[in-house]
Amino acid sequence: MKQNITSGTVTRFVVLLVALVNSGLSMAGLSPLPFDEQGLATFIDLGFLGAASLWAFWKDNDVTPEARAQKKVKAKK
Repeated sequence: MKQNITSGTVTRFVVLLVALVNSGLSMAGLSPLPFDEQGLATFIDLGFLGAASLWAFWKDNDVTPEARAQKKVKAKK
C-alpha cells in the first residue's frame, strides 16, 4: 500500500531546514533569515496553495457539459 507524505511531515522538515540555515548563518557571523513563526506559516501555506493549484490545473477536470460529453465519446473508442 502506498503511503503519502503528510503535510505535518513537510512542515516539520521545512521548519528544521530554516532552523539549520539560521544557525549556520549565525555561526558564520551573518544575519539570520528574517522569519518569524507567522511568516514561516504563511510561506508554507503559500507553498501548499501553489502545489494544490498546479495539481488542480494539471488534472483532467471536465467541468463543462461539453467536456464531459467529449470524454464519454473518447472512452467508448
